[in-house]
Amino acid sequence: MEQFFMKGADISTVKEVEELGGAFYLDGEKKDLFEILSVKGINTVRLRLWVDPYDDNKEPYLGGTNDLQMTIELAKRAKKHGLQFMLDFHYSDFWADPKKQSKPKAWRDLTGKQLEDEVYRYTKATLEAFKEQDIGPEYVQIGNEITNGMLWPDGKTPSYLFEERRFQEAAPQEKKDSYARLARLLKAGVRATRETLPAPSGKVILHLDFGGANDLYRGWFDEITAHEVDYDIIGLSYYPFWHGTLEDLRLNMEDISKHYNKDVLVVETSYGFTGEKPKGSEAIFTEDLARIGGYPASVEGQAAFLRDLMKTMKGISGGRGLGIVYWEPAWLQVAGTSWASYAGMKYGNDMGDMGNHWSNQAMFDFDGNALDSLNVFKNGASE
Repeated sequence: MEQFFMKGADISTVKEVEELGGAFYLDGEKKDLFEILSVKGINTVRLRLWVDPYDDNKEPYLGGTNDLQMTIELAKRAKKHGLQFMLDFHYSDFWADPKKQSKPKAWRDLTGKQLEDEVYRYTKATLEAFKEQDIGPEYVQIGNEITNGMLWPDGKTPSYLFEERRFQEAAPQEKKDSYARLARLLKAGVRATRETLPAPSGKVILHLDFGGANDLYRGWFDEITAHEVDYDIIGLSYYPFWHGTLEDLRLNMEDISKHYNKDVLVVETSYGFTGEKPKGSEAIFTEDLARIGGYPASVEGQAAFLRDLMKTMKGISGGRGLGIVYWEPAWLQVAGTSWASYAGMKYGNDMGDMGNHWSNQAMFDFDGNALDSLNVFKNGASE
């Protein structure tokens, strides 16, 4: 029996896009996004989850406003189309990544054992809510890009300095204590997952960014291993214009899969289908980033990158490369969608221009037409 190879898509913003008038087309015919993804060979959907993504006036933070109700609704749609489901706990009210890991507003006064207990309670109650709907996730991320820890300041660890390719200096006891606190928080989430979703469901993923940085992964997972944190899969973010070459990624995955005896999975990746930005919006991806990434800023370049990435994953020794998840292939540029409201930016202390700055890295054009590069998921690395 051939090993399951994950061909995934994180489509967490889709409801926001649809409510603002966005639509998706396959060969000129309007269709449900989940149907298109299934037809094109996607077999897994990744969905992020925020605790309370609303301001004091109950106005949404945007970026999909992925609260529990929204995530249950999207998970139901995924399961209806025969897709597996990966749940991405951010343990925050909004975006969590290496530069921000804000505690949920309701948890701000919790520390130590109280915070660990709340992580356990919240994780278990959430997973039980999915189970009650018969949509329990096959994969569970305990935290999102937790390179520098999570639930700051309690779970904050010495920051990885990407420009210098090293962790910031910290006194030995301070470093030891910080990883011990993080490990206890992770164990609380893992324990709730194991109790609620017996194997083979609920495979636990620990997720860092900068997939090409072997020193980062060895340093971080050495600490987590020393603290005996239970998990199944090492999740990596890999954007070729930020995170090193494909060879860097390959060498890292070969090393960590063998050293820690774990499967590896790229849970976030993307590439631009154009260096142009849509009318009235900014764009993160540019021709300059394409030159760094090594593929043309075109539909063909996007497809070539994905084929090479899949080939790299399938070549990891021992079948340890489980697959890839494309990040937000359906985040269309429609009026009103934004990565954050101003209240959301303020919550995360991450200010910037509103809007969707990702749409030229989608796998649909600016009008919602499925791109030819989506066929890579159906045809695989052999196309």
